[in-house]
Amino acid sequence: MSLRQMFQGSIVKPGFNPLAAQTTTTQSTLFSWGNNNQGQLGLNNLTNYSSPVQVGLLTNWSRFSCGSDSSLATKTDGTLWSWGVSDYGQLGLGNLTTYSSPKQVGALTAWLQVSGASYFFISTKTDGTLWSWGRGSNGRLGLGNTTSYSSPKQVGALTNWFNISAGEGFVLATKTDGTLWSWGYNGYGNLGDGTSVSKSSPVQVGALTTWLTVSAGGYASYAIKTDGTFWSWGANTYGQLGLGNTTYYSSPKQIGSLTTWSKVSAGKYAVIAIKTDGTLWSFGGNFSGSLGLGNTTAYSSPKQIGALTTWSKLGSSPANYSNAAIKTDGTLWSWGSNNSGKLGLGDTANRSSPAQVGLLTTWGSVTFMQNGALGA
Repeated sequence: MSLRQMFQGSIVKPGFNPLAAQTTTTQSTLFSWGNNNQGQLGLNNLTNYSSPVQVGLLTNWSRFSCGSDSSLATKTDGTLWSWGVSDYGQLGLGNLTTYSSPKQVGALTAWLQVSGASYFFISTKTDGTLWSWGRGSNGRLGLGNTTSYSSPKQVGALTNWFNISAGEGFVLATKTDGTLWSWGYNGYGNLGDGTSVSKSSPVQVGALTTWLTVSAGGYASYAIKTDGTFWSWGANTYGQLGLGNTTYYSSPKQIGSLTTWSKVSAGKYAVIAIKTDGTLWSFGGNFSGSLGLGNTTAYSSPKQIGALTTWSKLGSSPANYSNAAIKTDGTLWSWGSNNSGKLGLGDTANRSSPAQVGLLTTWGSVTFMQNGALGA
């Protein structure tokens, strides 16, 4: 099955154009919660919130992502907005100023995907080009150097970037031809190129053309192929590669033999994933109950979270020990570390099993920053 027949785990008709499909946007209100000591929630104040609070009054937010203490979002008109901390220029606004409410990044209306991690962001445009900015150490921006930039810079000249994911100082990406690429910090083999040498420009991982979706975590990498198989590589101290051991690997290794994996989202040491049957699974380190299994035991192989078959979307971050997922009924659930109220449950108590966030049934996506979260 090729990329033309599959998109994010959903089979589609022949003639499918993956870049065109990504331009389909959903209009949403945006909410944030958790720590807000530097205005990273975008609420124009410095107040912490342990339950979701709407960011402004607009209803045309489309996609969003978080760094450690900063956020990036697109609107349905293709404009790009950022807020929070900008100590390395990660807001892309041409300065190092912190902002407590959304500010537009340039004037372009062609921004598409966004992904952020520690002090940097990457984004694609509707023309398939790739852009990066913020901290440049270890070559994480993919620009052939280790320089930090406070405005978006194009990564190469290609126009076929498809799926992107920023991890702890490195990036994973696929192209529309199904190839897999990586760059940045590689001390644990997390780039998957068979070495532990950091790269400042994109390098291809193997020669396969069947990679579909990727998720970069805390020095570990994950990907699902078009055949539904699940692969991992990089750091494995807590069994976060899901391979039944704690061995580090510098090239992709298949997790089990199943061909029913659909979505994956990597945290710092814990990973959550959904199968095509709607079941939810986790593995790795279990700090603060981040695996959602009702305990704090680490597992080096995938374990099912409950018995439900109605899980639809995932949210986690390379920066923390919190996870979230959305069901097909539009309800939002979170678990793990809850310092500063980042689980959105109205308190600061950790949860080792999924707990529902409020009563809304209109959630479409969620992601975490270091001590907070964004959802829409």
